[in-house]
Amino acid sequence: MRPTCPRQVVRESLYVFAAIAPASGEMTALILPHCDPEAMNLFLQTLSGAFAGRLVLLQTDRAGWHQSAALQLPDNVRLFYQPSHSPELNPVEHLWDDLREKALANRAFGSLHAVQDALVERLRELWAEPQALHSMTAFPWFKL
Repeated sequence: MRPTCPRQVVRESLYVFAAIAPASGEMTALILPHCDPEAMNLFLQTLSGAFAGRLVLLQTDRAGWHQSAALQLPDNVRLFYQPSHSPELNPVEHLWDDLREKALANRAFGSLHAVQDALVERLRELWAEPQALHSMTAFPWFKL
């Protein structure tokens, strides 16, 4: 017998912005209602503060909000664009896999707020486990 899984049609969205330092397992994340240059600027400011005093090289894909002329890069943040069509090269992709698998899989949520709560709970668990984030994102070819 094949197990059933609840499903639903959703027309609301949340966006998780996150950055992980693979060497230390440190993470900064925000859940925002929009995915645009304004949201990216808010995330960049948060990232800059979380890693104050350190230079942050943020690997991104070529999404429009990552390349917008409206971006305001903090002094300690530099963007590094990964090659096109190569998400497997970005360590944070493993975070998205984890969130889908451990926070969202096989669940039907009554509201967008409930989705946000599930995401926050899992992000907090991961934030408290830097070794797990290190293990998930420290690719062997990185010079850590």
